[in-house]
Amino acid sequence: MEVPADAARTRAGGPANGGVRVTAESRAEEGRPERPEQARGLLDVLGVAAVVLDAEGRILFWSPQAEELFGYRAAEALGRFAGHLLVREEHLPLVTRLFGDVLKSGDSWAGAFPVRVKDGSTRLVEFRNMRLTDGLGDVFALGIAADHATVERVETDLALSERLVTQSPIGLALMDLDLRYVLVNPALERIDHLPAAQHIGRHIRDTLPFLDVAAVETALRRVLDTGVPLLDRYVVGRDPWHQEGGGEHGEPAPDLAWSVSCYRLEGHQGRILGVAISVIDVTERHRAATEAERARRRLGLIADASARVGTTLEVGQTAHELAAVAVPELADVAAVDVLDSVLSCRRPGAPDTGPELFRALAVKSAYPTEAVTAADPTGEPCMYGADRLVTRCVHTGRPVMVAHVGEADLAAIARNEEAAAMLARAGVHSYLAVPLIARGEVLGALDLKRARNPLPFDEDDVILASELAARAAVSIDNARWYQSVRNSAVTLQRSLLPDRPAHPVGLEIASRYQPAHASMEVGGDWYDVIPLAADKTALVVGDVMGSGIDAAATMGRLRTATCAFADLDLDPDQVLQHLDKITAGLEHYIATCLYAVYDPRLGQCRIANAGHLPPALLRAQGGPADLVRLPTGAPLGVGGVPFETVTVPFAPGDTLVLYTDGLVETRNDPIDLRLAALLRLLDDPRRPLEEICSVLLRSLRRPDDFDDVALLTARSLP
Repeated sequence: MEVPADAARTRAGGPANGGVRVTAESRAEEGRPERPEQARGLLDVLGVAAVVLDAEGRILFWSPQAEELFGYRAAEALGRFAGHLLVREEHLPLVTRLFGDVLKSGDSWAGAFPVRVKDGSTRLVEFRNMRLTDGLGDVFALGIAADHATVERVETDLALSERLVTQSPIGLALMDLDLRYVLVNPALERIDHLPAAQHIGRHIRDTLPFLDVAAVETALRRVLDTGVPLLDRYVVGRDPWHQEGGGEHGEPAPDLAWSVSCYRLEGHQGRILGVAISVIDVTERHRAATEAERARRRLGLIADASARVGTTLEVGQTAHELAAVAVPELADVAAVDVLDSVLSCRRPGAPDTGPELFRALAVKSAYPTEAVTAADPTGEPCMYGADRLVTRCVHTGRPVMVAHVGEADLAAIARNEEAAAMLARAGVHSYLAVPLIARGEVLGALDLKRARNPLPFDEDDVILASELAARAAVSIDNARWYQSVRNSAVTLQRSLLPDRPAHPVGLEIASRYQPAHASMEVGGDWYDVIPLAADKTALVVGDVMGSGIDAAATMGRLRTATCAFADLDLDPDQVLQHLDKITAGLEHYIATCLYAVYDPRLGQCRIANAGHLPPALLRAQGGPADLVRLPTGAPLGVGGVPFETVTVPFAPGDTLVLYTDGLVETRNDPIDLRLAALLRLLDDPRRPLEEICSVLLRSLRRPDDFDDVALLTARSLP
């Protein structure tokens, strides 16, 4: 190495002949300020000393680090022979030979040997020596020295640091102030699927474009600006290295997840160097957590279905409840299609072949879409051939899943070509149909489609949909049998009630029968309007206690007997006495009955009561309606209790309302309050009788009423 001649000459003299001492004191004497602490270099930090010797071995240059390492101030060292100052006698020949070789041959050497320091102790010092020459040909020896323990520690630290970075299973990266990669370890190369060379000098957006890069860079910039570290933040993105096309139908790439931490790197005096990032691949943990959350949501959906599906014994309502539960958690569009033959109870289940006639009971969508328009209209029958997927579902009794719907699949899903085109425009990409099976009978199918939900249906979805369908199918089956039996019961009940009389003399008549909402069994309520001699009319309302076919049959016998005794033109109390004897002969049956005879010539009603609720009377001249005061009497069938007839004026325009207890009795309300509510509804003597019947039933009846109602209203004509 060559140095300027004047520089070498300047250092040739010792302190007495003008040699330069490069120390803090010399800088101060020359008016130069000492270097600020933040300007210290790497050699200063490591404590590396520099010493220059002339060809005779005298010390010409003594750095401040040499003062710290050997203990001698520059004034004590400059100009002295280095061997005499620093080397013990037993080591002097070896040192002289080593430095002589450097000066003569120019071969540099490095090694460690013991040096005597100022306090007399010996310290092992690491040396690196080389020859210097100036422009005049003078030769010098430069020695770079450091404490051997310090060198070992630095080497060890560097080695450990290198191994820590290169062997760490955690991805590590250093980024500069512009958020460009400066360093990337092998683990991050594997995570990013990019070698370090393709990282260095580039931004995250250049290496991981599939992430939400803007959010990541904003977070890193915030760490640089504030110094607040970001710890264990999840970053999730699609796997860009997933096999192209994702398989035959182009499955979407699975999610990848990383836990990212970053912190700001600072140098001396707080100078910001950049940001360090650690990345841990937590994809498996993320997928496990995602699957656990998915399982939790599925269990919640099943629990929700248990509470929401089957709340009524109405087939259509149950179907709507099932579709509402499936959307949007399971599908974007859901339809419940039931076999028309099942609804009419014509045959058990579906055959193995041939077309099927379905009736769509419910269609539900998570958002407006053409897929709803493409579905079968609710309540309308639709015939599907054996090649259609929903038909295959009911024929086999097994789920039919098309994870990735193609054009040919749409043709097998939709009812016609136009509907298939609508499904395509709506973006339907996955389809699932599961059978509705109850008690071994296939009732129909739950039809599910996905459009905006990017995930295809999978086997887990099949299990969940089948569970929902199985629970709903039992409710649908119960509802359809209930409706069938109830319809038969109502038909029987109505057949036992009288036809509407043509024109009773002097009376306007309106009547209603309403079966119980909450029971499928037929009741024993009845009413009758019986023409009598002399233009008189008998008005009858009765209630056989109990329900079922036997109660209906008893009601029919009592009604027939009432008509027979009415033809005898007996007083009302006498008719009830005869009915009491008949009922007493019927085992386990008791009935209440109100029997009234209207005489238009006298303008009055003669009424007898057998344990029945009193009728309401609304006068034409105005005033509030009131209950007719009658002796209660004993119910029919008790036997041996006399009945009493009461005469009530019934002027033109007056209205009499006869009813059974199902109109006013409830499980929770006092009967007095209910009767008061009935009277308040009779507020207009001019209101048509049909409207009165509608108002009373609409206002007083409840969806869960457990009893049927017979209602008879009569108004005297002028």
